[in-house]
Amino acid sequence: MAEHAGPRLPLVLKALACTQSSAYEIQRVTTTAFLAELLNSNVANDLMLLDSLLESLVARQKDTCASVRRLVLRGLANLASGNPDKVRAHGPQLLTAMTGGLDDGDNPHSPVALEAMVGLARLLHLMETWDLRSGLLHVAIRIRPFFDSEKTEFRTTSIRLFGHLNKVCHGDCEDIFLDQVMGGLVPLLLHLQDPQAAVASACRFALLMCGPNLACEELSAAFQKHLQEGRALHFGEFLNTTCKHLMRHFPDLLGRLLSTCLFYFKSSWEDVRAAAPLFTGFLVLHAEPRQQPQVDLDQLISALQILLKDPAPEVRTRAAEALGRLVKLA
Repeated sequence: MAEHAGPRLPLVLKALACTQSSAYEIQRVTTTAFLAELLNSNVANDLMLLDSLLESLVARQKDTCASVRRLVLRGLANLASGNPDKVRAHGPQLLTAMTGGLDDGDNPHSPVALEAMVGLARLLHLMETWDLRSGLLHVAIRIRPFFDSEKTEFRTTSIRLFGHLNKVCHGDCEDIFLDQVMGGLVPLLLHLQDPQAAVASACRFALLMCGPNLACEELSAAFQKHLQEGRALHFGEFLNTTCKHLMRHFPDLLGRLLSTCLFYFKSSWEDVRAAAPLFTGFLVLHAEPRQQPQVDLDQLISALQILLKDPAPEVRTRAAEALGRLVKLA
């Protein structure tokens, strides 16, 4: 209809007005889907329907039906393709809606939260940087648990969104974001070994976008060298190089990085579980004796000894290698 029957749309929207708040869920779902898709076309702006469409969708943000709330976010994000030049003007409203979607309900696999992450990735680069500053930190903190979701699409989407957050930060708001980048570094590096190729690819993208925000040229250069899409990755070599630069430029982070690695010793994915002690071993290899106070050796040794009994041979091998390297900190 947007393509072939534009002049009829105002009458159609008028007829649909009463069903937007219908007592029947299926009518609200259908109406919201129709309105959401209209925003994918510039006809909404041509017919001066844009503001009323946005208003109608925003009014359904608190609908009791998750499908309606999900479609509202899809419609708002459709502004990025239908009328990209209008995104900046509506930036604060769009950002509020999307961040609200991230907090939707108690379901750890909320389809509304997934839609919010997809929508944010589409909208971020079109928004005013100043509008983003206030919301970036909340978004980064809120999407972090999804990095380890058992559902592939949640891992992929959240990690890619983290990359987009870093991309829009370049040269402007790194100051408020550096701690989040450091906090996300371990999961991003370990999920390069994720069993799902889409997740590993998302990690490459996110790490490349994180590089400039780390204020470390050597680390950023290492990411550029090893992580370009389509290039074969020698994970051990890359991780060794990364740990060398981390310990040289961020020596105070050793304890934090090691404790995060410990969390992944219990990962349900064998390749990620093997990557965690490998990471641990390289951190210790490049650490200085003066950093020893940051390390809880007893905890680390106990955790690695448990991995020596892991059913996966690769995990046992990496755990044994890491244990051997702990001698320098003993």
